[in-house]
Amino acid sequence: MTENSPITYDQSVVLGTETPLALDSGASLSNINMAYCTYGTLNEDKSNAILVCHALTGDQYAASRQPVTGKSGWWDLMIGPGKILDTSKYFIVCSNVLGGCMGTTGPKDNNPETGTPFGLDFPIITIADMVRAQAMLQDYLGIESWFSVIGGSMGGMQVLQWASAYPERVFSAIPIACAARHSAQNIAFHEVGRQAVMADPNWQGGDYYSRETKPTAGLAVARMAAHVTYLSEAALHRKFGRNLQDRDNLTYGFDADFQVESYLRYQGINFVDRFDANSYLYITRAMDYFDLAQDHGGSLAKAFDGTKTRFCVVSFSSDWLFPTAENRDVVHALIAAAANVSFVEVETDKGHDAFLLDTPELFKTVQGFLKSSAKSRGLDE
Repeated sequence: MTENSPITYDQSVVLGTETPLALDSGASLSNINMAYCTYGTLNEDKSNAILVCHALTGDQYAASRQPVTGKSGWWDLMIGPGKILDTSKYFIVCSNVLGGCMGTTGPKDNNPETGTPFGLDFPIITIADMVRAQAMLQDYLGIESWFSVIGGSMGGMQVLQWASAYPERVFSAIPIACAARHSAQNIAFHEVGRQAVMADPNWQGGDYYSRETKPTAGLAVARMAAHVTYLSEAALHRKFGRNLQDRDNLTYGFDADFQVESYLRYQGINFVDRFDANSYLYITRAMDYFDLAQDHGGSLAKAFDGTKTRFCVVSFSSDWLFPTAENRDVVHALIAAAANVSFVEVETDKGHDAFLLDTPELFKTVQGFLKSSAKSRGLDE
């Protein structure tokens, strides 16, 4: 940990022991293990709590060392003493999503009915199911209302679901680089990734947990394909161009001649050590199913009808995975619902991953919004 790292509490709790969690699929789950990290200190009236929602391949280690990789938290730039999500002011909570593979119940965990890993017997989950499980965690923590809920990409989807399903529990919401529904293009990319996993002979129909091999090749390819969508063409060109990898000439073969090929292979290989292939299938499917307007008679504005939540929507100019137009659709719906909303499009060539990188305009936007919201909330600044 660095000098500016927050104090971290890595915890877990079993939820739904008395009342199972009812899922959108019609199935239910009980005795759900929820893994989460907290940073900072909860104040006396529990009004300073911020829920951080992670993206597809993220986890609860937002600002602490990831135990598998040993790397710093995925939002270490944002969370900590004196940082944007200031742990000297706020109590930060980040939980591993339902269906995940870092401690929260998912397909690799044992099915209580069989005593063996769920595999594909794990029920299909949705973004709404993830949020319902987080609401159970909120109840367990005794927090009546989040001061803010914030997240990017799939985390932003969770933010929108929180604000729609539990408006009385969310004082302010910061959805970043997301959309109110997954586009056909994004569903298509996810299907390519899922097919790569399922085409790997070691996948074994999802029942690979007791075997010596895992579908690492398929999962690596899925990660490689997805990672391309997180970057912009400008960012790829700036980072790699057509530069060769550790050689002066082309090999006229299928080795990684180009730096960009080597980079993607590195991303794929490192991913398989920390992520479960079946969780990848389930979580991508949850994103595909997300369509907030469809859940409200086709009207996105109705999803936020009467909301008192304050919103700050942020997009990135070079993000083609969740383009600004889709973020603006959310803003227009919020305006139609007479919500308190601000919107910023950050000019950057970093692509979708800009929310994870050193992006000063994003930091300035979030910091200003939190300061204004804290004043309205009556929190001491």
